[in-house]
Amino acid sequence: MTGPAVPPLSGPGLVGLVVNPVAGLGGAAGLKGSDGAGTQREALARGATPRAGERAARAVRTLLARRPGARLLTVPGPMGEDSVRAAGAACDLVRLDPAADPTADPAAGPAAGPAADPTAGPVGGTTARDTRRAVAALAGVDLLLFAGGDGTARDVLDAVRDLGDRAPAVLGIPAGVKVYSGCFAVAPAAAGFLAADFLHGSGQAGGGGTVEAEVVDLDEEAYRRGLVSPRLYGSLRVPAAPVALSGRKAGSSGTAPGTVDGIAREVVARMRPGVRYVLGPGATTQAVGRALGLATTLLGVDVAELGDPHRLVAADVSEAELFDLVRGTEAVVVLSVIGGQGFVLGRGNQQVSPRVLDAVTGMLVLATPHKLAALGGRPLLADTGDEELDSKLGGHVQVITGHRESTIYRVRAASEEYDG
Repeated sequence: MTGPAVPPLSGPGLVGLVVNPVAGLGGAAGLKGSDGAGTQREALARGATPRAGERAARAVRTLLARRPGARLLTVPGPMGEDSVRAAGAACDLVRLDPAADPTADPAAGPAAGPAADPTAGPVGGTTARDTRRAVAALAGVDLLLFAGGDGTARDVLDAVRDLGDRAPAVLGIPAGVKVYSGCFAVAPAAAGFLAADFLHGSGQAGGGGTVEAEVVDLDEEAYRRGLVSPRLYGSLRVPAAPVALSGRKAGSSGTAPGTVDGIAREVVARMRPGVRYVLGPGATTQAVGRALGLATTLLGVDVAELGDPHRLVAADVSEAELFDLVRGTEAVVVLSVIGGQGFVLGRGNQQVSPRVLDAVTGMLVLATPHKLAALGGRPLLADTGDEELDSKLGGHVQVITGHRESTIYRVRAASEEYDG
């Protein structure tokens, strides 16, 4: 049903939802991000499909399964309402105030705001300004869920700062390409579980504890050129549950080059002629390319083959290109672990999709001993977007940690990583 314009409803167990419908669009397309209408149009041209709305719906389904009495408040269309409806749930709507957006035509009504902005993206016609306006409109909720990536987190933080003492606790549903910030749950289902338990709190809505979690700012244009220079943008107040939160990505600058080179030597020693090797993003996998004498990309996905000389079959491929290269042939995926978070799949390597994983014949996982030790015994995580596949990937995997060195380490579906 449609609620009042402003202010939003308030009351026990009220959860707000904001979705950035273009978040993650550039991942499978190999664009290393989704910022900018031009990037979004290019992603669609490469066959990418929006994923943020469906991931938000998954969080909503989990929330309501655990707390059926929770009430949902969101904004119309793809920025929230569509996800709630897809989850089979009801919600109250708050329409955005067009007066808060100078690009809107007040005579056309609230829905005219996003479409009137020439910088609006091709999915839902929304902009970063719309995200900030939506957060402001939902200030009265007990907990605000937002689906997106690091750019969305920055927009949410900007709006929350303006709210001051009226700002609710927030929690990110991971839907972006990279998700370096620590204010996100490890998976959509974990966001739903954590939101439900936060509402329950000490027997009262909003009674759960909160902690400050970091929001990271990353220049996507520099990132696409292989320059990774994240900086702390600020912090958001999130439900306190360190197991269910992704944590901030840790860099690999402290890793001894010899360790990475040793891993690369071991991978090359295991390679066989006639097999295509899919090298995922990261400095460790790039070292494998270097050991082969190939100019592979730092942040893209490349395909290599042994030979005389060794051959770079394709560089910086999209998901569709990768699928065409591996289907019907023997292929092995080589992936490194994201430091601090433990993700193997689903962060920055969306080109390695469920159908690609079904097509390949093997997988090698790489991590320095330092990265594994920093996890403190927490498992490696998979978040491919297919929970059934993630569960199948769960168990134990051999992780190459150096030349002639490896260890057995546990892998778990990110959707299961919650001990509530």
